[in-house]
Amino acid sequence: MEEKSFSSILKELRTSAGYTQRQLANKLGVSKSVVSYYELLERTPSPDTLIRLSGIFQVSTDYLLGLDDSHRVDTSGLTDDDVALVKELVRTLRAKNLARG
Repeated sequence: MEEKSFSSILKELRTSAGYTQRQLANKLGVSKSVVSYYELLERTPSPDTLIRLSGIFQVSTDYLLGLDDSHRVDTSGLTDDDVALVKELVRTLRAKNLARG
């Protein structure tokens, strides 16, 4: 896994989700400058804020901290059959990628 800092991961997640710093700040209940400080590594979020960020972006706190590169998929609202299809697709794609490598 390529080493990434919390600040670069946060900015990448925020921009990928289409949020401005102000929009993310509103979701977190902080000021825009706090989000900016996080992205500039001038402040570190509290554990509670890390948990809120992980919920907003549907990633683990370890992913946010650059300790794990696993991605999660939010399957809430899907039926059991839908979830089974998603799992099967993941298995198929993983097998395809392993065969390539």
